[in-house]
Amino acid sequence: MIIDNVRIYQPFNDKDRGKTYAIEFDDGEFQAIHPSPYKGQKTTIDGKGKLVAPGFNDSHMHLLRYGLLKKELDLTEAQSFKEVKELIENHYGSLEENQWFFGKGFDDAQFEDIDQLLTAQDLHKIHVNAYIFLLHEDGHECVISEKALELLREEEDFKKEPDIFKETDDQGQWTGRFKDTAVHYIKRHFWGRSVEDAKQALRAAFPHISENGLTSVHTDDLNFIRNYDRLWRAYTELENEGELPIDVQLHHYIFDIDDLRQFLKDHKVRTGDGTSQVKVGAIKIFLDGTQRLHTSAMRNPYPENPETSGTLIYTQEQVNEMVAEAGSNGMQVAMHAIGDRACEQAIEALEQKEAYTRERRHRIIHAQTLAPDLMDRLRTLKPYIETQPSFLLGEWDKKDNWTPKELLPFCDPFNSLVRDHIPVTLSSDLPIGSINPFVTINTAVNRTDLEGNPEGGWMPQEKLKVDDSFHAFTAVPAEIEYREDSKGKIKPGYQADFVLLNQHPHEVSPQDLHHIKVLETWYRGKKVYERK
Repeated sequence: MIIDNVRIYQPFNDKDRGKTYAIEFDDGEFQAIHPSPYKGQKTTIDGKGKLVAPGFNDSHMHLLRYGLLKKELDLTEAQSFKEVKELIENHYGSLEENQWFFGKGFDDAQFEDIDQLLTAQDLHKIHVNAYIFLLHEDGHECVISEKALELLREEEDFKKEPDIFKETDDQGQWTGRFKDTAVHYIKRHFWGRSVEDAKQALRAAFPHISENGLTSVHTDDLNFIRNYDRLWRAYTELENEGELPIDVQLHHYIFDIDDLRQFLKDHKVRTGDGTSQVKVGAIKIFLDGTQRLHTSAMRNPYPENPETSGTLIYTQEQVNEMVAEAGSNGMQVAMHAIGDRACEQAIEALEQKEAYTRERRHRIIHAQTLAPDLMDRLRTLKPYIETQPSFLLGEWDKKDNWTPKELLPFCDPFNSLVRDHIPVTLSSDLPIGSINPFVTINTAVNRTDLEGNPEGGWMPQEKLKVDDSFHAFTAVPAEIEYREDSKGKIKPGYQADFVLLNQHPHEVSPQDLHHIKVLETWYRGKKVYERK
């Protein structure tokens, strides 16, 4: 097939903007790029002068969680505890004893009808004998009911989770509110959705994925289904049924070295192995928490809370052991590290010879707080840094609460990383960040919110160029899939993943990048979305 009469945008290889081309593709791959109008005998589609660009590859998200928000109870719009209560009751109908109720996306700091954050006692008012689990909008905090607390007290392994992640009252008793890896433990151990449940949730997510021009994703879903084999079945069954409109890298989140060894023992596949569309991704490790909760591990105290500098979840020796074992056994590692202390821990682990960092293309996720000495080490090490620029939309005016003034220029240093040839990807952390790649790109380029605040951009020296941003959302993620020679570009021999856009990124003002629209999305040479 040939799409004739289209312009082409490709980072650092921009075709003449004034010319149109005919793009030929067949059997899921680009075959040739011809001058337009096409003079041959093959069937053509008139592209009507629209712009073709590579499809987007989101290297860090939680796709199943996003789908569950669409399928299960979504609390993101709740403005009060009263509304939360009503939403739960309306969603589940008659509340029965000994049943699990799930809600996701609440933000109780905004509730005006209660004067404290939600606890198990509040959920007791919804139902006395129900297992209730409510997940905060940022995914790092939850509250569970008193009935669910009874289950948790029986879990011996839960004692390994850091106590700082378990909120207690004046008497030292759990309030039902938990943070970071304690949340992950609860999600993983107390229920496991069926393969069919997961497939239904993913089906609910796919139209939104395609609408936003995403043709590949790397996703950490394990906590929302409990079992990696079950997760694998959900995705591969959708693939076999012809219902998977994306390439997928499936991460495996581990709690400790025993989790890792069990995975290596039970599974012969390693990073990059799998089916045509579904591949094994990375081993996911959380090294710290989040800045909002003051649980990200910093090398200095939090300015707004000088009594703490956050929490490291593991010792350096434990991280070294996990990274070395994964790297030596053919597994890529992706480490969540937000604070500079956690980033330092990740860097030290990746500097081990046994990590095989260059060969495995290991990743550090977020790396939101760095420093000159850490930049020096990254320049030599060159792991992949997975950034989420859309976080700045709601955080730029809070950074000085979390980071010493002298380190603020090293927060989210997108441009410095790219200029130092440290590979960077742009991603969403969906459903926490924006699903729209153009919102992410807009934030990376302007360092402002969508209203243009602050004027001139926050730490403007770290603004990314437009081409750098698109490159980090297309070609660079293909590198961590070991597919830089077959994916992420509009080029003969490459996978035919592309989007048609209504505007050229170089022909709009930087402040208007988020207004660019995806008109069509094509995955492996098949149209999977068309804007009505």
